[in-house]
Amino acid sequence: MKLRVILLVLLACMGTPTIFAQSSPSPALLALAKRDKTLAIVDPATLKVVAKIPAGNDPHEVIASADGKSAYISNYGGGAYNTISVADLVAQKALPPVDLGALRGPHGLAFAGGKVYFTAEVNKVFGRYDPATRQIDWVLGTGQNRTHMIVVAADLNHIYTSNVNSGTISIIEKINGPAGGFPGPPPPGGPGAPGVPNGPGQTGNPPPGPGGLGGAGPGGPPRPDWNETVLETGRGTEGFDVSPDGKELWSAAAQGGTISIIDLAAKKVAQTLQANVGGANRMKFTPDGRYVFVSLLFGGGANLVVLDAATRKEIKRMNLGHGAAGILMQPDGSRAYVACSPDNYVVVIDLKTLEEIGRIIVGLEPDGLAWAGN
Repeated sequence: MKLRVILLVLLACMGTPTIFAQSSPSPALLALAKRDKTLAIVDPATLKVVAKIPAGNDPHEVIASADGKSAYISNYGGGAYNTISVADLVAQKALPPVDLGALRGPHGLAFAGGKVYFTAEVNKVFGRYDPATRQIDWVLGTGQNRTHMIVVAADLNHIYTSNVNSGTISIIEKINGPAGGFPGPPPPGGPGAPGVPNGPGQTGNPPPGPGGLGGAGPGGPPRPDWNETVLETGRGTEGFDVSPDGKELWSAAAQGGTISIIDLAAKKVAQTLQANVGGANRMKFTPDGRYVFVSLLFGGGANLVVLDAATRKEIKRMNLGHGAAGILMQPDGSRAYVACSPDNYVVVIDLKTLEEIGRIIVGLEPDGLAWAGN
């Protein structure tokens, strides 16, 4: 009898981690560990990992849904993979991944308007996935090599991508195209005019609508279209960000070490800074727009550069380890998080003092970071 009781107690203890599993905090810091193929859920108050979820092959970037309940992870593999892994942040478990079919090398991610936007490097496109229908509902080509990172404006009318091997930034802007299919009615007396044959056994105007020669007719709704502007920004353009006021886009060229500042209203490069940011990987504005952070993954020495956005001057360089990658700003403007991939930790920086205040161990080779919840 005593042996049976002891065995029952041991079994209960073995089950303790599951019974007393810590629930996901809200808000939460999300951090990928590429070599571990996991997503860590971190409590930003304690800087402790509360759970880890499988993240699929070669996870590079992560984004959370607006309600903070789901996470989407790009499985990159340099073009080897064609999936986006999905994580349930409440139940702390992996869900079936999104199969992208022929779209390969997903990398950059954005969540906007209830949908997931992603880049697909191999195909030189970005696409959009609708979690409600579980379908890819839109794909648009950039014509640029290694379309890598993506930002989608809150109004959903402006999309920006960095294209690493082309050394460019793409500005994609929604416009109103012509109504229906082909613009305007057919010429008088031509095919489709009253009593004039359109073809064997056909006379009169064809029915209006998309693809019809007569367009949508007077008063028909305009058909949305997209204009693309491509700007040269330097070899190895990868990390970039849009200023909080939406007026500027800053990008860093990893090979040239320069920073390009784009005037978004004029859609042109307004200034190029000789910033000495060779090996640049990511770039982020602080929420108040005061500072711009640039992480350097290669090159040695100091690997986080902080610039004053107004003066365009460097104000600090920090040595966080052997290389820095993903950057995340806490929405309330109190902290920044920087993934130090070679050193297997995430550094926490106080945005008031610009000093390191902590480190988080999330797994091997951390990279992509995201914020879940308010």
